Amino acid sequence: MADMTPLQQIDSLRARIGGSIIGQRDVIDRLLIGLLANGNLLIEGLPGLAKTRAIKALAKNLECDFSRIQFTPDLLPADVTGTEMYLQTPDGPSFQFQQGPIFANVVLADEINRAPAKVQAALLEAMEERQVTVAGTTHKMAPLFMVMATQNPIEQEGTYPLPEAQMDRFLMHVMITYPPLADEVEVIRLVRSEEQAATTDTSKAGAEKPAPIPQESVFAARREIAAIHTSDAIETYMATLVQATRTPGDFSTDLARWIEVGASPRASLALDRCARAHAWMKGRDYVDPEDIRAIAGDVFRHRLTLTYEAQGEGTSADAVVAEMLAQVALP
Repeated sequence: MADMTPLQQIDSLRARIGGSIIGQRDVIDRLLIGLLANGNLLIEGLPGLAKTRAIKALAKNLECDFSRIQFTPDLLPADVTGTEMYLQTPDGPSFQFQQGPIFANVVLADEINRAPAKVQAALLEAMEERQVTVAGTTHKMAPLFMVMATQNPIEQEGTYPLPEAQMDRFLMHVMITYPPLADEVEVIRLVRSEEQAATTDTSKAGAEKPAPIPQESVFAARREIAAIHTSDAIETYMATLVQATRTPGDFSTDLARWIEVGASPRASLALDRCARAHAWMKGRDYVDPEDIRAIAGDVFRHRLTLTYEAQGEGTSADAVVAEMLAQVALP
C-alpha cells in the first residue's frame, strides 16, 4: 500500500466494494465521492437492493470504526449520541460520558425515517458541526466521520418524513434501483459462493484477506482534491444551475410550473465538492462540465420542493434536474 498513490488506493477500494456488490457502479462511486468530499449521504431504495450491504462493504475495506444504528419509533436521542452515567469509583461518585454509536468513523443510520423528530434532530449537530453536546459538554467527532442514512421510499407505516432542514445537510441523495437481469444472475452466484465459503475452513480464507485501505489515503486524496482547478466559467455554471431553481421562470415555463422552493447555497457548495471529487476519480486535475452534470441529480434531488402541479403530473425531481441541465447553457 505504501507505494500506491492515493488514486490507486481509492481505485482499489472501489474494486473491493465492487466484489461484494454486483452492478450498482454509480452507487459505489457516489459512496466514494461522499467519503472524499467529507459529506453525509442519504441512500434511498426499495428493500433488498443492497443499501446496507454497500455501506458495510465500504466500512469493511477501509481502516475505520463502523457502527450501525437501527432507527425505530421508540429510539431516544441518548441512544444515538450517548449519555452521562453516574458511576461509583474508588475516589467517590462521578459522572462519566458514555459515547453512543454516533462516535465512529462510518455511521450507518438504517431506516432513518422510522425515528421520531427528536432522534432525527440529534443527528443534525453531529452531521453539520462534527460534534455533539451532552449535559453542556461538547464532544468532538473523529477526523474521519461520515453518516450514511438509508430510507425506504414506499413504506409509510410508522415513518416520519425527514424535515427539509435535515435533508439539506446531506451532501447527496443517492437512489438505488433494481439491477438488470444479467446482474441479478450474478447476485445469485455471488451469494451462493459466499454461503459455500462460509461452510469451509474460514481460517485459511481469513489469512488471504488484504489489509484495509488506510485512513491516511483518504486524507491524502482530500488534499489532492482541494487542489483541483475550477475555472471561473465552471464556477459560474454551477451558480447558474442553483439560480435556475430560485428563478425558474427566467429559464423555462416548465421549470416555473414545477419548482415551488429552490435550493440553498449548500447546493452550490455540494456541486463544487462533488464535482472536484468526481474529476479527481477520473484522473483529471480540473473540473469539466460533465463532472457537474454527472452528480447534479444527486445534489439537487432532495433540495427541490416541487409544486402541487408537478406532483399531480407525476413529475419527479430527476425530471426537473434534467430540464435544468437542458436549459442552462454549458460554459
